[in-house]
Amino acid sequence: MINRRGSLFIAMLWIASVLCAQNNLSTEESMELLGADDETSSWEEELESLSHRLQEPLDLNTVTRKELEQLAFLSDSQIENLLAYRYIHGQLLTLSELQLVADMDKRTIDRLLPFVCVKLAPPQTRFPALRTLLKQGRQQVTTRLDVPFYTRKGYQSKYLGSPQYHSLKYAYHYGDYLQMGLTAEKDAGEPLFALSNRKGYDAYSFHFLLHDKGWLKTLALGDYRLSFGQGLVVNNRLSLGKTYSVTTTRQRAAGITKHSSTDEYNFFRGAALTFEVLRKVQLSGFYSYRRMDGTVKNDTLTTIAKTGLHRTEKEIAARNAFALQMAGGNVNYLSNRLSVGVTGIYYTFDRPYLPARKEYNRYNLRGNRFYNVGVDYRYHWKQLSLAGEAAKGKQGVACVNEASYRLSRDYLLTLVYRYYAYNYWALFARSFGESSTPQNENGWYLAAEASPMAHWRLFAGVDLYASPWWKYRISKPSQGVDVMCKALYMPDTRNSMYVTYRYRRKERDVTATGGKETTPTGQHQCRYRWEYAGNALQCRTTFDYTFFRQTGQASHTGYSCTELLTYSFHFPLKLSAQGSYFHADTYDARLYISESGLLDSFYSPSYYGRGFRCSARISYTLLKHCTLIAKFGETFYQDRETIGSGDDLIAGHTKTDLQMQLRVKF
Repeated sequence: MINRRGSLFIAMLWIASVLCAQNNLSTEESMELLGADDETSSWEEELESLSHRLQEPLDLNTVTRKELEQLAFLSDSQIENLLAYRYIHGQLLTLSELQLVADMDKRTIDRLLPFVCVKLAPPQTRFPALRTLLKQGRQQVTTRLDVPFYTRKGYQSKYLGSPQYHSLKYAYHYGDYLQMGLTAEKDAGEPLFALSNRKGYDAYSFHFLLHDKGWLKTLALGDYRLSFGQGLVVNNRLSLGKTYSVTTTRQRAAGITKHSSTDEYNFFRGAALTFEVLRKVQLSGFYSYRRMDGTVKNDTLTTIAKTGLHRTEKEIAARNAFALQMAGGNVNYLSNRLSVGVTGIYYTFDRPYLPARKEYNRYNLRGNRFYNVGVDYRYHWKQLSLAGEAAKGKQGVACVNEASYRLSRDYLLTLVYRYYAYNYWALFARSFGESSTPQNENGWYLAAEASPMAHWRLFAGVDLYASPWWKYRISKPSQGVDVMCKALYMPDTRNSMYVTYRYRRKERDVTATGGKETTPTGQHQCRYRWEYAGNALQCRTTFDYTFFRQTGQASHTGYSCTELLTYSFHFPLKLSAQGSYFHADTYDARLYISESGLLDSFYSPSYYGRGFRCSARISYTLLKHCTLIAKFGETFYQDRETIGSGDDLIAGHTKTDLQMQLRVKF
């Protein structure tokens, strides 16, 4: 056996260089390391959580399994081996010891380093006193203002407020023991301290979260989110699903968490708690009452609005149109290798929910009383990990099962099977699949990740799925294929490049046939990216290509080239500039171009047509307590004289905006 202390000294030579590069890791880059799909847009809550971890890393000598599971790039075996290493050898003395943990490869360690640390002081075993919470707690205030230099058509007659967007956030936390905060937001076009918003902002949100107070593991008051099992019963947190990484396919239950984002739809409002009834058994209960937006006709709810926009008289009339009550619970048994849980949820509308009946939504539930109940499991033994959940609703059933096997340190296989009945309906569910909700879908997904050579990482995945009933724009049962491949090359800690390829085949109704004719569509997407990350200078070059064709119709292509330059000065000033050229024939060949956003934001809009997109971002930090960020962006189209449609129509071929954000910590 290699001497532990001698190995640590040798490992430090390599770790030192890694730390230099990782210290410059941005939040956007962190999300890309998690395998984020460019089509995902609601990252605010997850980015805020990652940002918190970058500022207050997890202590490897006290970190729990549940905390490690929130880092999606860690596999179950890596988490198990890390905890086992600490149990056998005692406290870690340095981050270099991560190299001695079984299954911990260099790439995973690179990802992990920004979010962890090693503290040799005795861990805190008692919940802090109130005096300590008030004196040593950390607070921050964040405000954001977006100013558009264009006018949409809706402001001529319909939009009742100013075109500026504004939000204000206050947050307090003492480690993970206590978190609370207030969020206020006004969307563009909504009035402020006027008309329907005479009390100020359009939306307010408050959260209070208490952790590890003896037998009380979690207490949430105000706005919160839930995630249990594999998400078939309830999960209103982000699910990564299919990405260019094997470890992100599995839904890891976070239990009860705070809601601090500006999302006005996807959360609960009320109270929730988790307490320990036995040593390995935890019981959770939750209740929520919310007024929500929707369209009501003849005392019947016909649609549920999810945008949170209240710009026009019609949108304001739909505000708080109905009440939703929800109650439920979860009981979970957790041991070192096995976890078993049961989750139940019951929710009611204060008026019947009767959406307009279409053929594709024939089997969606109608009424005002609904329920879902599910049983989930997770099991880990050596290199094998199993997870799954089976659920039943008021009608229909759903199940998902996953098996992962690590052949060796550098080879990992994952197989996922899901069956979501066409008549299974769950308002708050989100799990693995092609669509956003677990309904009307079944299929097999197989993925493999390997490092056959030094500096190389390969990924391949294929998803074969089918829908037994109609879907939107598909007027018959249908099938689909999704193939994903990625090759990553990292010759050193500063340079990296990767190539991705994705092929999607699905069916779609032929336009103007009224659903009588349906043909297959095929889409090819390719990306090449090279990135250099020095101590001060970072640059990134990206090429994207898309090819789309529906059988019997003309094909469409799209391509783009993007260059990003970032420079960090020795004093706390950081500048970045990005320019893109895009050319896409139609919306089906659209391109997604991500760029650096403000704090806790990930900006990745889609573009089609022909034009340029450029942006410049400046970030300045004063005395580590005050951060000011300004971002200027402009999109210029060469093939049109107007942008958008309807009330969002912009007269002209340019779209220019300025975003500003201020964060103060104290």
